[in-house]
Amino acid sequence: MAKSQETFNKKEKEKKRLKKRQDKAAKAEERRANSEGGGLDNMMAYLDEFGNIVDTPPDPTIKKKVIKASSIEIGVPKRIEEPTEKVKKGRVEFFNDQKGFGFIKELETQEKYFVHVHGLIDEIREGDKVSFELEQGMKGMNCVQVKKI
Repeated sequence: MAKSQETFNKKEKEKKRLKKRQDKAAKAEERRANSEGGGLDNMMAYLDEFGNIVDTPPDPTIKKKVIKASSIEIGVPKRIEEPTEKVKKGRVEFFNDQKGFGFIKELETQEKYFVHVHGLIDEIREGDKVSFELEQGMKGMNCVQVKKI
């Protein structure tokens, strides 16, 4: 005769599983009994004129602001160009003729900017006073249209 396949451990696991299922069903029944219900009306939320979330619907007697659809800007607003002086003045701090690059220090802000031989109009040497314009480069601002003063 063969032994029974149901061991003590299997019986205990089955009891725990049944107990868990019964507890879960009891909790669900308790939640159903204690819930307020009311359906969709209790779940609704509204926005007042200031953008705050409230549980009362908006008052229809309040006059609404009329907004023209053409006045709404979609995307990034246009940048207003500030009148800035494009031509700046500076002094050549370093320039290597063989490699074709150097740095110019602006006289007003004392900031250094990269200059390449392709951005030159006149030949420059270290110590020369120059006028230049700035252009965004790969690693920062670059001097272009560089002329001796």
